[in-house]
Amino acid sequence: MSSTNAKSIEYENIVNAQPELSKVEKWKGAAIKNTKKYWPLYLMLVPCIIYFILLCYVPMTGIVLAFKDYSFKEGIWGSPWVGFRYFKTFFSSYDCLRLLRNTLSVGFIKCILEFPFAILLALMLNEIRNLKFKKTVQTITYLPHFLSSVIIVTIMQRVLAPGTGVLNQIIGSMGGDPSTFFLMEAKYFFQILFSMDLWRNIGWDSIIYLAAISSVDQALYEAADMDGCSKLKKIWHITLPSIRGTIGLLFIMGVGGLLSSGFEQIYLLRTPGNMALADTLDTFVVRIGLGSGQFGYATAIGLIQGVVGLVLVVICNKLSKKFTEVGLW
Repeated sequence: MSSTNAKSIEYENIVNAQPELSKVEKWKGAAIKNTKKYWPLYLMLVPCIIYFILLCYVPMTGIVLAFKDYSFKEGIWGSPWVGFRYFKTFFSSYDCLRLLRNTLSVGFIKCILEFPFAILLALMLNEIRNLKFKKTVQTITYLPHFLSSVIIVTIMQRVLAPGTGVLNQIIGSMGGDPSTFFLMEAKYFFQILFSMDLWRNIGWDSIIYLAAISSVDQALYEAADMDGCSKLKKIWHITLPSIRGTIGLLFIMGVGGLLSSGFEQIYLLRTPGNMALADTLDTFVVRIGLGSGQFGYATAIGLIQGVVGLVLVVICNKLSKKFTEVGLW
């Protein structure tokens, strides 16, 4: 009797296990079918994977330099281990607070202060009904993004040049002093950086918001028109809530780069007059790493930037999932 029960139980287990096996086989079959069907897309993905492995993940092994007294003779793995010495040196140095203050100021301007302007531009472009005029405005606002930092800074230098610059000529025509050297005065540094970076990126950043706005259900606007809602009310109660997920995602990505102020623009805008404000973590890393050969110290500071950026992304992702129900993961 017991043997019969055991056989029946074993049979039931086999029967119950068959659907699981069939699901696995079905999944494998679907995967193979999709691979055969979309093999050109998977083939196009291979160079991207190779790129990230060779140029992103493999160089990350150089992080170990932050914990070693690196020398060319000994190499990365042969150099002596110094632990957290460079981190202690940085946090106890005079440069620490000044660099953090400058970097956070630049990051606040680029990631936080400029953030709403792209949304506003996308909302205004969405309200334009003349397609020809709309495309013209989009082209004008997109083009600066494709200019290099060298060209943009050169244009800014010409505009702000003392005496011959456009801005100084306007000031002179209004009875002011036309010889102001804006780039040499520290009090104008953040204003110049803000206007230059906003002009360059506002059009490009608005593309994603404009695409998100175009996907909003038009039936909501039709219902709002029937209720007699104004355009501002439709924007506030329909458009913005509908794209809050996109806003949240882009805000997370922006906050992640809060300590990465960007090297090119800051370095090109530096002058003896604004050096106190234009010296950020990125410029400091290049100066002590390539200029002074302190590769371990420079790597330690770069690692601090990466860790802080990761922590900020994790925190903002949790807040975004709480308030917008959308996150990076």
